[in-house]
Amino acid sequence: MVNSYKMYINGVWTDAASGAYYDDFSPYTGEMFARVADGGAADAKKAIDAAAAAFPDWKRFSPNEKRKMLFNAADIIDKRIDEFAHVLAVETGAATPFARFQAFTGPEFLREAASQVFEVSGQIFPSQNPDTISMMWRQPAGVVASISPWNAAMLLALRGISFPLAYGNTVVHKTSEASSVAGGVLLAEVFEEAGFPAGVLNVVTNGPGKSSEIGDVLTTDERVRRITFTGSTEAGVYLAVQSARNMKKICLELGGSCPLIILDDADIDYAVDAAAFGRFMHQGQVCMNSKRLIVEKGIAAEFIDKLTKKAKTLKCGNPLEHDTIIGPLVNKSQIDRLIAQVGHAVEQGARLTCGGSYEGLVYHPTVLVLTEEMDLAQEEAFGPVACVFVAEDAEDALRIANSTKYGLSGGIISKDTLKAWDLAERLDAGVTHINGSSLGDETRAPLGGVKFSGWGKNGFLAIDEFTEARWVTLNKKPLHFPF
Repeated sequence: MVNSYKMYINGVWTDAASGAYYDDFSPYTGEMFARVADGGAADAKKAIDAAAAAFPDWKRFSPNEKRKMLFNAADIIDKRIDEFAHVLAVETGAATPFARFQAFTGPEFLREAASQVFEVSGQIFPSQNPDTISMMWRQPAGVVASISPWNAAMLLALRGISFPLAYGNTVVHKTSEASSVAGGVLLAEVFEEAGFPAGVLNVVTNGPGKSSEIGDVLTTDERVRRITFTGSTEAGVYLAVQSARNMKKICLELGGSCPLIILDDADIDYAVDAAAFGRFMHQGQVCMNSKRLIVEKGIAAEFIDKLTKKAKTLKCGNPLEHDTIIGPLVNKSQIDRLIAQVGHAVEQGARLTCGGSYEGLVYHPTVLVLTEEMDLAQEEAFGPVACVFVAEDAEDALRIANSTKYGLSGGIISKDTLKAWDLAERLDAGVTHINGSSLGDETRAPLGGVKFSGWGKNGFLAIDEFTEARWVTLNKKPLHFPF
Protein backbone atom coordinates (compact mmCIF):
# COMPACT_ATOMS: atom_id res chain seq x y z
CA MET A 1 0.00 0.00 0.00
CA VAL A 2 1.34 3.43 -0.95
CA ASN A 3 1.11 6.13 1.73
CA SER A 4 -0.16 9.63 1.01
CA TYR A 5 1.43 12.65 2.69
CA LYS A 6 0.08 16.16 3.24
CA MET A 7 1.83 19.46 3.83
CA TYR A 8 2.27 20.96 7.28
CA ILE A 9 1.12 24.58 7.51
CA ASN A 10 0.21 26.51 10.67
CA GLY A 11 0.25 23.34 12.74
CA VAL A 12 -2.26 21.56 10.47
CA TRP A 13 -1.72 18.73 8.00
CA THR A 14 -3.29 20.02 4.82
CA ASP A 15 -3.84 19.23 1.15
CA ALA A 16 -2.46 21.48 -1.56
CA ALA A 17 -4.76 24.33 -2.51
CA SER A 18 -5.30 22.58 -5.84
CA GLY A 19 -6.08 19.27 -4.16
CA ALA A 20 -3.46 17.62 -6.36
CA TYR A 21 -0.94 14.94 -5.36
CA TYR A 22 2.15 13.79 -7.24
CA ASP A 23 3.76 10.36 -7.43
CA ASP A 24 7.10 10.01 -5.63
CA PHE A 25 9.08 7.08 -7.09
CA SER A 26 11.91 5.02 -5.62
CA PRO A 27 15.00 5.45 -7.84
CA TYR A 28 16.19 1.87 -7.34
CA THR A 29 13.00 -0.13 -7.90
CA GLY A 30 11.15 2.42 -10.02
CA GLU A 31 8.06 1.68 -7.92
CA MET A 32 5.86 4.36 -6.43
CA PHE A 33 7.05 5.13 -2.92
CA ALA A 34 4.44 7.70 -1.91
CA ARG A 35 1.81 10.16 -3.04
CA VAL A 36 2.64 13.67 -1.83
CA ALA A 37 0.68 16.92 -1.80
CA ASP A 38 1.59 18.90 -4.93
CA GLY A 39 1.83 22.44 -3.61
CA GLY A 40 2.15 25.68 -5.53
CA ALA A 41 2.20 29.43 -5.13
CA ALA A 42 -1.01 29.59 -3.09
CA ASP A 43 0.37 27.09 -0.58
CA ALA A 44 3.65 28.99 -0.27
CA LYS A 45 1.72 32.19 0.47
CA LYS A 46 -0.39 30.38 3.06
CA ALA A 47 2.79 29.11 4.73
CA ILE A 48 4.27 32.62 4.79
CA ASP A 49 1.02 33.92 6.31
CA ALA A 50 1.35 31.36 9.10
CA ALA A 51 5.05 32.01 9.70
CA ALA A 52 4.57 35.78 9.77
CA ALA A 53 1.69 35.48 12.24
CA ALA A 54 3.69 33.17 14.52
CA PHE A 55 6.86 35.30 14.51
CA PRO A 56 5.93 37.97 17.12
CA ASP A 57 5.24 35.33 19.78
CA TRP A 58 8.07 32.96 18.81
CA LYS A 59 10.76 35.64 18.99
CA ARG A 60 9.76 36.26 22.62
CA PHE A 61 10.19 32.62 23.64
CA SER A 62 13.01 32.32 26.12
CA PRO A 63 16.27 30.69 25.07
CA ASN A 64 15.61 27.91 27.56
CA GLU A 65 12.23 27.16 26.00
CA LYS A 66 13.65 27.03 22.47
CA ARG A 67 16.57 24.91 23.59
CA LYS A 68 14.25 22.41 25.26
CA MET A 69 12.18 22.01 22.08
CA LEU A 70 15.27 21.56 19.92
CA PHE A 71 16.61 18.91 22.28
CA ASN A 72 13.20 17.23 22.26
CA ALA A 73 13.27 17.08 18.47
CA ALA A 74 16.76 15.55 18.51
CA ASP A 75 15.67 12.89 20.99
CA ILE A 76 12.62 12.02 18.88
CA ILE A 77 14.77 11.47 15.80
CA ASP A 78 17.12 9.28 17.84
CA LYS A 79 14.16 6.98 18.50
CA ARG A 80 13.27 6.89 14.79
CA ILE A 81 16.72 6.41 13.29
CA ASP A 82 15.88 3.12 11.59
CA GLU A 83 12.76 4.65 10.04
CA PHE A 84 14.62 7.68 8.72
CA ALA A 85 17.44 5.55 7.33
CA HIS A 86 14.95 3.28 5.56
CA VAL A 87 13.05 6.19 3.99
CA LEU A 88 16.29 7.85 2.87
CA ALA A 89 17.36 4.63 1.16
CA VAL A 90 14.05 3.95 -0.55
CA GLU A 91 13.05 7.51 -1.48
CA THR A 92 16.44 8.99 -2.42
CA GLY A 93 18.56 5.90 -3.19
CA ALA A 94 21.05 6.57 -0.39
CA ALA A 95 23.05 3.41 0.26
CA THR A 96 22.93 2.14 3.83
CA PRO A 97 26.20 3.79 5.02
CA PHE A 98 25.09 7.25 3.91
CA ALA A 99 21.45 6.76 4.90
CA ARG A 100 22.43 5.77 8.44
CA PHE A 101 25.04 8.54 8.61
CA GLN A 102 22.29 11.08 7.91
CA ALA A 103 19.93 9.53 10.43
CA PHE A 104 22.59 9.49 13.17
CA THR A 105 24.03 12.92 12.38
CA GLY A 106 20.76 14.78 11.81
CA PRO A 107 19.95 15.17 15.53
CA GLU A 108 23.35 16.77 16.10
CA PHE A 109 22.32 19.76 13.97
CA LEU A 110 19.43 20.25 16.37
CA ARG A 111 21.70 19.95 19.39
CA GLU A 112 24.23 22.36 17.92
CA ALA A 113 21.46 24.86 17.19
CA ALA A 114 20.21 24.41 20.75
CA SER A 115 23.68 25.25 22.05
CA GLN A 116 23.54 28.60 20.23
CA VAL A 117 20.29 29.98 21.65
CA PHE A 118 22.19 32.15 24.15
CA GLU A 119 24.60 33.43 21.48
CA VAL A 120 22.05 35.87 20.05
CA SER A 121 23.78 38.60 22.01
CA GLY A 122 25.43 41.98 21.53
CA GLN A 123 28.08 44.26 22.94
CA ILE A 124 28.67 47.68 24.46
CA PHE A 125 31.19 49.78 22.56
CA PRO A 126 32.57 53.28 23.14
CA SER A 127 30.71 56.33 21.92
CA GLN A 128 32.31 59.65 21.01
CA ASN A 129 29.91 61.17 23.55
CA PRO A 130 30.96 60.23 27.12
CA ASP A 131 27.35 60.47 28.31
CA THR A 132 26.05 58.06 25.66
CA ILE A 133 25.85 54.30 26.04
CA SER A 134 26.35 52.79 22.59
CA MET A 135 25.44 49.17 22.04
CA MET A 136 24.85 46.56 19.36
CA TRP A 137 22.36 43.80 19.78
CA ARG A 138 21.15 40.98 17.58
CA GLN A 139 17.55 40.04 17.01
CA PRO A 140 15.81 37.54 14.73
CA ALA A 141 15.26 38.67 11.15
CA GLY A 142 11.70 37.36 10.78
CA VAL A 143 10.45 34.73 8.35
CA VAL A 144 13.19 32.55 6.85
CA ALA A 145 12.63 30.48 3.70
CA SER A 146 14.62 27.24 3.68
CA ILE A 147 15.03 25.40 0.37
CA SER A 148 16.86 22.09 0.59
CA PRO A 149 17.94 19.48 -2.01
CA TRP A 150 17.44 15.74 -2.33
CA ASN A 151 21.04 14.55 -2.13
CA ALA A 152 21.44 14.86 1.66
CA ALA A 153 17.76 15.35 2.25
CA MET A 154 17.59 14.97 6.01
CA LEU A 155 20.84 16.70 6.97
CA LEU A 156 20.45 19.75 4.77
CA ALA A 157 16.79 20.20 5.68
CA LEU A 158 17.62 20.11 9.39
CA ARG A 159 20.48 22.56 8.89
CA GLY A 160 18.21 24.98 7.06
CA ILE A 161 15.50 24.75 9.71
CA SER A 162 17.27 24.38 13.06
CA PHE A 163 19.57 27.39 13.17
CA PRO A 164 17.00 30.01 12.09
CA LEU A 165 14.55 28.64 14.67
CA ALA A 166 17.18 28.73 17.41
CA TYR A 167 17.72 32.45 16.80
CA GLY A 168 13.99 33.23 17.05
CA ASN A 169 12.95 33.21 13.38
CA THR A 170 10.03 31.29 11.93
CA VAL A 171 10.56 29.06 8.90
CA VAL A 172 8.89 28.10 5.65
CA HIS A 173 10.66 24.99 4.41
CA LYS A 174 10.50 23.66 0.86
CA THR A 175 12.17 20.38 0.04
CA SER A 176 12.90 18.74 -3.29
CA GLU A 177 10.19 16.72 -5.02
CA ALA A 178 12.64 13.78 -4.89
CA SER A 179 12.81 13.85 -1.08
CA SER A 180 9.56 15.32 0.22
CA VAL A 181 9.11 12.63 2.85
CA ALA A 182 12.67 12.22 4.16
CA GLY A 183 13.50 15.92 3.90
CA GLY A 184 10.16 17.44 4.84
CA VAL A 185 7.14 15.50 6.03
CA LEU A 186 8.89 13.28 8.58
CA LEU A 187 10.73 16.28 10.01
CA ALA A 188 7.47 18.20 10.38
CA GLU A 189 6.15 15.25 12.39
CA VAL A 190 9.19 15.50 14.64
CA PHE A 191 8.86 19.25 15.24
CA GLU A 192 5.14 18.89 15.91
CA GLU A 193 5.76 16.17 18.50
CA ALA A 194 8.59 18.20 20.05
CA GLY A 195 6.14 20.97 20.95
CA PHE A 196 6.93 23.75 18.49
CA PRO A 197 3.95 26.13 18.25
CA ALA A 198 1.76 26.29 15.17
CA GLY A 199 3.23 28.38 12.38
CA VAL A 200 6.80 28.31 13.66
CA LEU A 201 7.75 25.62 11.12
CA ASN A 202 5.78 25.16 7.92
CA VAL A 203 6.62 22.54 5.29
CA VAL A 204 5.51 22.98 1.68
CA THR A 205 5.88 20.04 -0.70
CA ASN A 206 5.65 20.11 -4.48
CA GLY A 207 5.94 17.88 -7.50
CA PRO A 208 8.06 18.27 -10.63
CA GLY A 209 7.87 21.64 -12.32
CA LYS A 210 6.59 23.60 -9.31
CA SER A 211 9.86 24.60 -7.63
CA SER A 212 10.31 27.88 -9.50
CA GLU A 213 6.68 28.84 -8.87
CA ILE A 214 7.17 28.45 -5.13
CA GLY A 215 10.63 29.99 -5.24
CA ASP A 216 9.23 33.11 -6.89
CA VAL A 217 6.79 33.55 -4.02
CA LEU A 218 9.52 33.12 -1.42
CA THR A 219 11.84 35.63 -3.10
CA THR A 220 9.19 38.29 -3.76
CA ASP A 221 7.04 38.27 -0.61
CA GLU A 222 8.35 41.13 1.52
CA ARG A 223 7.62 39.24 4.75
CA VAL A 224 10.36 36.71 3.95
CA ARG A 225 13.51 38.41 5.22
CA ARG A 226 16.08 35.64 4.73
CA ILE A 227 16.53 32.70 2.39
CA THR A 228 18.84 29.72 2.77
CA PHE A 229 19.33 27.51 -0.27
CA THR A 230 21.44 24.45 -0.99
CA GLY A 231 21.43 23.18 -4.53
CA SER A 232 22.70 23.74 -8.04
CA THR A 233 24.68 26.83 -9.01
CA GLU A 234 22.19 27.61 -11.78
CA ALA A 235 19.21 27.64 -9.40
CA GLY A 236 21.22 29.52 -6.77
CA VAL A 237 22.17 32.29 -9.18
CA TYR A 238 18.52 32.70 -10.17
CA LEU A 239 17.42 32.92 -6.53
CA ALA A 240 20.24 35.35 -5.74
CA VAL A 241 19.13 37.68 -8.53
CA GLN A 242 15.52 37.49 -7.41
CA SER A 243 16.51 38.10 -3.80
CA ALA A 244 18.63 41.10 -4.74
CA ARG A 245 15.73 42.65 -6.61
CA ASN A 246 13.68 42.36 -3.43
CA MET A 247 16.48 43.28 -0.99
CA LYS A 248 16.63 39.91 0.74
CA LYS A 249 19.75 38.37 2.19
CA ILE A 250 20.36 34.83 0.92
CA CYS A 251 22.76 32.14 2.16
CA LEU A 252 23.88 29.89 -0.69
CA GLU A 253 25.70 26.57 -0.74
CA LEU A 254 25.96 25.63 -4.40
CA GLY A 255 27.75 23.23 -6.72
CA GLY A 256 31.37 22.26 -6.61
CA SER A 257 34.08 20.61 -8.65
CA CYS A 258 36.08 19.92 -5.52
CA PRO A 259 39.78 19.04 -5.89
CA LEU A 260 41.79 16.50 -3.92
CA ILE A 261 45.48 17.26 -4.36
CA ILE A 262 47.79 14.29 -3.79
CA LEU A 263 51.47 15.18 -3.54
CA ASP A 264 54.23 12.74 -4.41
CA ASP A 265 55.25 12.20 -0.77
CA ALA A 266 51.77 10.95 0.17
CA ASP A 267 51.03 7.49 1.53
CA ILE A 268 49.47 6.14 -1.66
CA ASP A 269 47.25 3.55 0.00
CA TYR A 270 45.88 6.21 2.35
CA ALA A 271 45.39 8.60 -0.58
CA VAL A 272 43.48 5.94 -2.51
CA ASP A 273 41.17 5.32 0.47
CA ALA A 274 40.58 9.06 0.90
CA ALA A 275 39.92 9.52 -2.81
CA ALA A 276 37.54 6.56 -3.05
CA PHE A 277 35.56 7.73 -0.04
CA GLY A 278 35.57 11.34 -1.15
CA ARG A 279 34.47 10.53 -4.68
CA PHE A 280 32.14 7.57 -4.39
CA MET A 281 30.20 8.26 -1.18
CA HIS A 282 26.48 8.57 -2.01
CA GLN A 283 27.19 7.71 -5.65
CA GLY A 284 29.16 10.93 -6.03
CA GLN A 285 25.99 13.00 -5.55
CA VAL A 286 27.31 15.33 -2.85
CA CYS A 287 28.47 18.84 -3.66
CA MET A 288 31.62 18.28 -1.57
CA ASN A 289 32.59 15.01 -3.26
CA SER A 290 36.21 14.92 -4.48
CA LYS A 291 35.35 15.37 -8.12
CA ARG A 292 38.88 16.14 -9.39
CA LEU A 293 41.78 14.00 -8.17
CA ILE A 294 44.98 15.90 -8.95
CA VAL A 295 48.08 13.73 -8.53
CA GLU A 296 51.76 14.58 -8.92
CA LYS A 297 53.22 12.65 -11.83
CA GLY A 298 55.80 10.76 -9.76
CA ILE A 299 53.09 8.61 -8.12
CA ALA A 300 50.29 9.00 -10.68
CA ALA A 301 50.59 5.58 -12.34
CA GLU A 302 50.59 3.67 -9.04
CA PHE A 303 47.74 5.80 -7.65
CA ILE A 304 45.56 5.27 -10.75
CA ASP A 305 46.21 1.53 -10.70
CA LYS A 306 45.29 1.18 -7.03
CA LEU A 307 42.25 3.45 -7.27
CA THR A 308 40.99 1.43 -10.24
CA LYS A 309 41.36 -1.83 -8.31
CA LYS A 310 39.54 -0.37 -5.29
CA ALA A 311 36.71 1.03 -7.41
CA LYS A 312 36.10 -2.42 -8.86
CA THR A 313 35.55 -3.85 -5.35
CA LEU A 314 32.70 -1.47 -4.42
CA LYS A 315 29.38 -3.27 -4.32
CA CYS A 316 26.66 -1.73 -6.48
CA GLY A 317 22.91 -2.24 -6.34
CA ASN A 318 20.15 -2.30 -3.75
CA PRO A 319 20.65 0.55 -1.25
CA LEU A 320 18.83 -1.44 1.45
CA GLU A 321 21.53 -4.11 1.53
CA HIS A 322 23.96 -3.20 4.31
CA ASP A 323 27.15 -3.74 2.27
CA THR A 324 26.06 -1.77 -0.81
CA ILE A 325 28.26 1.25 -1.42
CA ILE A 326 26.96 2.44 -4.80
CA GLY A 327 23.19 2.75 -5.02
CA PRO A 328 21.12 4.36 -7.78
CA LEU A 329 21.33 7.91 -9.03
CA VAL A 330 18.27 9.87 -8.07
CA ASN A 331 16.51 9.91 -11.44
CA LYS A 332 16.86 9.21 -15.15
CA SER A 333 17.89 12.74 -16.10
CA GLN A 334 20.89 12.50 -13.78
CA ILE A 335 22.15 9.24 -15.24
CA ASP A 336 21.49 10.39 -18.81
CA ARG A 337 23.63 13.48 -18.19
CA LEU A 338 26.41 11.39 -16.65
CA ILE A 339 26.39 8.90 -19.52
CA ALA A 340 26.71 11.78 -21.99
CA GLN A 341 29.53 13.44 -20.01
CA VAL A 342 31.61 10.27 -19.75
CA GLY A 343 30.99 9.33 -23.37
CA HIS A 344 32.05 12.77 -24.57
CA ALA A 345 35.18 12.69 -22.40
CA VAL A 346 36.21 9.36 -23.91
CA GLU A 347 35.59 10.76 -27.39
CA GLN A 348 37.94 13.63 -26.49
CA GLY A 349 40.64 11.16 -25.46
CA ALA A 350 40.06 10.49 -21.77
CA ARG A 351 41.39 7.13 -20.60
CA LEU A 352 38.74 4.93 -18.99
CA THR A 353 40.38 2.51 -16.54
CA CYS A 354 37.17 1.04 -15.12
CA GLY A 355 33.42 1.55 -15.08
CA GLY A 356 31.49 3.49 -17.66
CA SER A 357 28.68 0.94 -17.43
CA TYR A 358 25.34 0.96 -15.62
CA GLU A 359 22.26 -1.09 -14.76
CA GLY A 360 19.03 0.82 -14.46
CA LEU A 361 19.92 3.97 -12.51
CA VAL A 362 22.96 2.34 -10.88
CA TYR A 363 26.09 3.75 -12.52
CA HIS A 364 29.16 1.68 -11.77
CA PRO A 365 32.15 3.38 -10.13
CA THR A 366 34.28 4.84 -12.89
CA VAL A 367 37.84 6.15 -13.13
CA LEU A 368 38.75 8.54 -15.94
CA VAL A 369 42.18 10.04 -16.60
CA LEU A 370 41.61 13.49 -18.11
CA THR A 371 43.52 16.45 -19.41
CA GLU A 372 42.54 20.05 -18.82
CA GLU A 373 41.27 20.89 -22.29
CA MET A 374 38.50 18.27 -22.06
CA ASP A 375 35.00 19.57 -21.36
CA LEU A 376 34.50 17.42 -18.27
CA ALA A 377 37.47 19.17 -16.66
CA GLN A 378 35.25 22.24 -16.22
CA GLU A 379 31.95 20.50 -15.48
CA GLU A 380 30.48 19.07 -12.32
CA ALA A 381 29.93 15.33 -12.73
CA PHE A 382 27.16 14.39 -10.28
CA GLY A 383 27.77 10.67 -10.11
CA PRO A 384 30.41 8.05 -9.21
CA VAL A 385 33.02 9.18 -11.74
CA ALA A 386 36.55 9.88 -10.47
CA CYS A 387 38.31 12.32 -12.77
CA VAL A 388 42.09 12.05 -12.39
CA PHE A 389 44.52 14.76 -13.54
CA VAL A 390 48.29 14.37 -13.56
CA ALA A 391 50.23 17.43 -12.36
CA GLU A 392 53.88 18.24 -12.99
CA ASP A 393 54.48 19.35 -9.40
CA ALA A 394 52.72 20.88 -6.38
CA GLU A 395 52.41 24.32 -7.96
CA ASP A 396 50.93 22.82 -11.11
CA ALA A 397 48.49 20.83 -8.95
CA LEU A 398 47.37 24.03 -7.26
CA ARG A 399 46.93 25.75 -10.60
CA ILE A 400 44.73 22.91 -11.86
CA ALA A 401 42.75 22.93 -8.62
CA ASN A 402 42.00 26.65 -8.95
CA SER A 403 41.16 26.52 -12.64
CA THR A 404 37.35 26.26 -12.32
CA LYS A 405 34.59 28.69 -11.41
CA TYR A 406 33.79 26.63 -8.31
CA GLY A 407 35.26 26.95 -4.83
CA LEU A 408 33.38 24.87 -2.29
CA SER A 409 35.83 22.46 -0.66
CA GLY A 410 39.12 20.71 -1.25
CA GLY A 411 41.61 18.29 0.22
CA ILE A 412 45.40 18.03 0.24
CA ILE A 413 47.28 14.85 1.10
CA SER A 414 50.97 15.11 1.96
CA LYS A 415 53.39 14.12 4.69
CA ASP A 416 54.85 17.63 4.47
CA THR A 417 52.23 19.50 6.49
CA LEU A 418 53.90 22.90 6.08
CA LYS A 419 53.83 22.52 2.32
CA ALA A 420 50.21 21.40 2.48
CA TRP A 421 49.37 24.38 4.71
CA ASP A 422 50.90 26.76 2.17
CA LEU A 423 48.83 25.22 -0.60
CA ALA A 424 45.68 25.41 1.56
CA GLU A 425 46.18 29.15 2.02
CA ARG A 426 46.18 29.59 -1.75
CA LEU A 427 43.45 27.11 -2.67
CA ASP A 428 40.24 28.82 -3.83
CA ALA A 429 37.91 26.96 -1.51
CA GLY A 430 35.71 27.80 1.42
CA VAL A 431 36.77 24.53 3.09
CA THR A 432 40.11 22.70 2.92
CA HIS A 433 40.93 19.44 4.68
CA ILE A 434 44.64 18.68 4.98
CA ASN A 435 45.23 14.93 4.92
CA GLY A 436 41.57 14.28 4.32
CA SER A 437 39.23 14.19 1.36
CA SER A 438 37.19 17.21 0.31
CA LEU A 439 34.11 15.51 1.73
CA GLY A 440 33.84 16.50 5.38
CA ASP A 441 31.45 18.53 7.51
CA GLU A 442 30.69 19.13 11.18
CA THR A 443 27.56 20.66 12.65
CA ARG A 444 29.45 23.59 14.21
CA ALA A 445 31.87 24.20 11.33
CA PRO A 446 31.51 27.39 9.23
CA LEU A 447 30.85 25.53 6.00
CA GLY A 448 30.41 27.64 2.89
CA GLY A 449 31.93 28.21 -0.53
CA VAL A 450 33.52 30.95 -2.61
CA LYS A 451 33.20 31.94 -6.27
CA PHE A 452 30.28 30.14 -7.94
CA SER A 453 29.95 27.74 -5.03
CA GLY A 454 27.99 30.33 -3.10
CA TRP A 455 28.25 32.74 -0.20
CA GLY A 456 27.30 32.73 3.46
CA LYS A 457 28.32 30.35 6.21
CA ASN A 458 26.69 27.72 8.38
CA GLY A 459 27.63 26.31 11.78
CA PHE A 460 28.61 28.85 14.43
CA LEU A 461 28.61 31.63 11.81
CA ALA A 462 24.98 31.00 10.86
CA ILE A 463 24.02 33.61 13.43
CA ASP A 464 25.36 36.26 11.02
CA GLU A 465 23.04 34.98 8.30
CA PHE A 466 19.77 34.81 10.22
CA THR A 467 19.84 37.73 12.66
CA GLU A 468 19.83 41.52 12.34
CA ALA A 469 22.54 43.53 14.09
CA ARG A 470 21.01 46.72 15.56
CA TRP A 471 22.83 49.78 16.88
CA VAL A 472 21.08 51.37 19.86
CA THR A 473 22.16 54.36 21.96
CA LEU A 474 21.04 55.57 25.38
CA ASN A 475 21.79 59.19 26.29
CA LYS A 476 22.23 59.64 30.03
CA LYS A 477 21.96 63.42 29.71
CA PRO A 478 20.05 65.62 27.26
CA LEU A 479 21.95 66.26 24.07
CA HIS A 480 22.78 69.70 22.74
CA PHE A 481 21.35 70.21 19.29
CA PRO A 482 22.80 72.94 17.05
CA PHE A 483 19.40 74.35 16.11
